[in-house]
Parts: sequence; C-alpha cells; structure tokens
Amino acid sequence: MVAPDLASEEDIAKLIIPDDLPSEQPTLTAYIEAEVYDRDGRLIQHHRQPIRSPTQQLLALMSIPLIGTFSSSSSSQATSILVNVLGLPSQQSTYSGPNTANIVWNFSIQLGSGTQAFSVTLNSLAAPIANGSGAGELSYGSLTSTYTGTTIYVYQTVINYSSTTVDVTEIGLIATIYIQYQNSSNAYEYATYSALLTYDTLSSTITIPSGSIATFKVAISFSG
Repeated sequence: MVAPDLASEEDIAKLIIPDDLPSEQPTLTAYIEAEVYDRDGRLIQHHRQPIRSPTQQLLALMSIPLIGTFSSSSSSQATSILVNVLGLPSQQSTYSGPNTANIVWNFSIQLGSGTQAFSVTLNSLAAPIANGSGAGELSYGSLTSTYTGTTIYVYQTVINYSSTTVDVTEIGLIATIYIQYQNSSNAYEYATYSALLTYDTLSSTITIPSGSIATFKVAISFSG
C-alpha cells in the first residue's frame, strides 16, 4: 500500500474513496467540522467537509502500526520510509550497550488564513494563524484527542480576543513525534519532530468575529 520511500499523489488518491460510493469498502475516510459561536453563545456558523488531502507524512506515520514499518530487535536502523518521508534519524540511541528507541506522537490542529495548491510533500500551511490576542491572531485552547474503534477524533477550540474579525481558509492536522532513546550515559532522553498529516483549503471561509469562539474537529477513520 505504501511505497518504500516516498508516497506519490497516485498513492494518496487510492487511499481515499468518496463517501457517496456505499458499495465500496473504504480504506481511509476523514472529515473536518467547524462551529462558530458569538459572544452570547449562539451558533452563528456550521461547516463540514470531507478531508481530501492527506500527505505522505500521514501515510508514513500510519505505516508504523498498520503495516509494521518498524525495525526488528536485531536492527539499530530506522526503516527508509521513516527516514526519507518523516525526516527521522536513521539511528538515535547513543548508548554503547543494548538499547532501544521508541516512537510516540500526539496531534494538534493548525488554522491558517491563506491558500495553496495541495501536494503530498507539503509540510506547512500557506499562512498559519498565530496563537495570540492581536489582530489576525487566535488564542488556541487546550486540544482534545480521542479514539473509538478505528476512528481518531481531534478537537481544537480557539477564541478571537482581538477587535477585528479573523477568517480561516485553511486547516492542517499536525503530529508532534517524540523519539525516546538512551543517551551515552544510559539515561532516557527524547527528540521532537513535527509532521503535517493533512492539508485542506476550506470550501467556505470560517469567519470568527471579535469575542467569538470556534471549535474545529478533525476525524480520521481507517478500515479495510
């Protein structure tokens, strides 16, 4: 399913099957949902659309549990897909004796105010919206990530504390990857890496007025 080194746009297309083909068994389905509430708590905008743009970094990350792209206990080298696509080091541990290196990750949602053509090699949004209270910024609240069966849900709440409206036109799901390893003193350390897993421009602009709150949800489901 996943090429040894790089995933092509054709590989991506084969993984996504439209929701309107009930006779087909999908491999990956995903959607984005957004709700905007005014300062009085009234829902003023609701938006939902399918995710059509997973990157090669998502495929590389999901290949670890799905098809087992991890090294055996007799190897000290990471597999090529993790090195070439995710940019992880081929070897992490520096301890001279028996050692291990483990990979874990968590998720975040990045919002943006720009647009760009999709490519499987994208690694950032066109114009990320900064975390803050100034003009053009949004205050990102704590993120929640849950899963049910084969579906991962990621929720992000943002507040517009500025005096001007903020328009959201793009969204990305980001993974922060942690490699835990043994250093030369045989003590555990960790190194951190970042990967853009999905990138989509929104079919309708999400407008967040001053003083308003917006919630964004990204859901990814695997099957087949």
